[in-house]
Amino acid sequence: MAPGDTARLFLALQPPPAVQAALAAQVAAWRWPADAAVYAAADWHLTLHFIGPVSREQLPALRTGLALPMQPFTLRLGTPALWPHGLAVLLPRETPPPLRALHEQLAQRLQGLGLRLDARPYRPHLTLARRAQGACAPPEPLQLDWAVTGYALMESTGRPGARYQLVQPYGTAEFV
Repeated sequence: MAPGDTARLFLALQPPPAVQAALAAQVAAWRWPADAAVYAAADWHLTLHFIGPVSREQLPALRTGLALPMQPFTLRLGTPALWPHGLAVLLPRETPPPLRALHEQLAQRLQGLGLRLDARPYRPHLTLARRAQGACAPPEPLQLDWAVTGYALMESTGRPGARYQLVQPYGTAEFV
């Protein structure tokens, strides 16, 4: 299959503009190493499931097959962390049960569509930067409440400043 015939897909939560603004203030308060690759606000997301390369011919079936109603919830971000390989992330202060339920329901849908799941345990996080070894989070941790009302099917483009693009939004309003 030619590279243009496939899309590298994932399911994610995308922060709305008000949350992006609060995150931008948080990112500006960090001390970053010179070679850190800090993500642009448009690229911030919280991954639900990485799907990987999929034939573009499968997109219509995925758009339909991954639509499901979800319970809105509040995601409370605020715990900065530096993970191995230089990944700077923000973690939720807790994982809300509706987030776990959404993750599990989408896993069932993905399996039903014949797609494989990541075998690693789910660790919800929002990536702020790569190559961030030695970065320092601000002394006052972020206390940010994000009202989550939908999720999205996304494509990884690999282009800096626009690494990801929306393929299909899903939200509670669609299922009322």
